Formats: sequence, C-alpha cells, structure tokens
Amino acid sequence: MQYQLTASIVLYKNNEFVKKTIKSFLNSSLQVKLFLIDNSPTDELKILLLEFLNDERVEYIFNNSNVGFGAGHNIAIKKIIETSPYHLVLNPDVVFDAAILPELIDYMKLHNDVGIIAPKVLDEAGSLQYLSKLLPTPLDFFIIRFMPFAFRRKQAHFKLKQSHYNRLMNVPFLSGCFMIFNTAALKQTGLFDEKIFMYTEDIDITRRMINASYKTIFYPFVFIYHHHQRKSFTDLNVFKIYLKSTLYYFNKWGWFFDKERNKINQLTLSQLKPE
Repeated sequence: MQYQLTASIVLYKNNEFVKKTIKSFLNSSLQVKLFLIDNSPTDELKILLLEFLNDERVEYIFNNSNVGFGAGHNIAIKKIIETSPYHLVLNPDVVFDAAILPELIDYMKLHNDVGIIAPKVLDEAGSLQYLSKLLPTPLDFFIIRFMPFAFRRKQAHFKLKQSHYNRLMNVPFLSGCFMIFNTAALKQTGLFDEKIFMYTEDIDITRRMINASYKTIFYPFVFIYHHHQRKSFTDLNVFKIYLKSTLYYFNKWGWFFDKERNKINQLTLSQLKPE
C-alpha cells in the first residue's frame, strides 16, 4: 500500500503521555501509517496502547529487547522505504497541531533536494528549544554536559541563537525528536547507524545527508511541543550511554582536526550574514 507519510515511535516503558503523541500523528488529513516499536522488556505497553491497536493505520512491533533508538526506527523504515515517500522519526514526548504535517510535506514535495526537515521546537511552557545546531566539536559537548552555565557566548554560537530561529536554514545538526526524511535520500545515505545506541545518531545521519548533497532544513513556520526530560543529566546509566555514543561519533568523524566539519559549519554560518 502507498502512503503519503509514515512514522515510527520507539517505546521503552512509556507512560500515558505517549497517547498524546500518537493522537497528534494520527489526527492528520494525510494518508498515514504509524509503527510503534517497543523496546521494553515486556509487552505490557500493549495494555496502555490498546485503543490504538485496532486502528489499521497502526502497527505494533515488540522487540523483546532494547535494541536502541536508531535500530528501533530502522525496523520501521525498512518496512516502508519502497512504499512511502516520506518518513517521520518521532519521539514519544512530542505533541503538535494537525496542520503542521501537510505543510512540511508540501515543502518537501516542492524541494526534492531536501533530505530531512524539522520544525521549530518549543518546551511545554512554550519557550524555544535551541535544537538546530552546528556540527559539534569535542569542546562543545564537554561544555554543554559539564559546564552548561559557562561560555554562554560560545554555546549561543553553537546553537545558532544569532538566527533567532525565525528564518529557514540549512542546518547540519537537527534533533532526532522530530525529523521527516525523504526516503529516496535514505536509500542513498543509509539508515541510522546501529552502532550508536542513542544520542548522537541524529548528528550522524544529518551529516551523511549533507555529504550526499541533500539539504537538511530547519523550517521555522510551524512548531511542535517537546516535553524533554534530559535523562543523561540525571541518570548515571543513561549518561554512560551518552558518553559512549559521543566517543563513537568523534572516532567516526574526527576529533579536533575535522576539516569537513569546519567547512560545513562555515557554510551554515554564511546563511546568517546580513545581505
């Protein structure tokens, strides 16, 4: 069956909030299909999600193990890569208005060179989350994790705050909480790197899109609400996963000497210069 848009949500011991996320996606005028990829140790979430499981637009897949964020989404993408032109990677802590999906898809239809598109992201109080960034250096990661209240000017530069997030931008680091992919681009670049369990897979796949000459667009004209928990700051086991994925990312792409990173970041910043 052909779809206008498919989506996947990777689940792990979720609470009631995920129902709001599911309803946000299904409440669409588009022809859609949603995959619920359950990485929980048991399939108890089926009870929580019972109201959705009889919907022909929803497919529940229980993995019986926590295969990770990217690997979970890859399960869904492999199922639809030949039948859906666009696929949304969606976090279970996101809600949005029904109008935003058609607008984002319309933009992608008009721009075949866009590999990924992401909207403006607000927190539950309506404040802007600065989630569209430059490619990180090791120092950027160190400051954000261990010195979040220091080097504010450097952090603002990395998070592209000078753009005021009010203009369309080609951005090399989009957040994995909400990414719409052109599946034709995924065929060319490959899916999520499954060696990354969680946290840096969004940077990695955005960068591979750029290397394949696709644009990775921040679209500021619609927004979503993201109820971000930042568990890597409060849970030691999650922090270890964060650290491992960070080390893997820099081992793969380069640490302090990364000419490609510098070139991509300079091109990004050139968009922000006054004409």
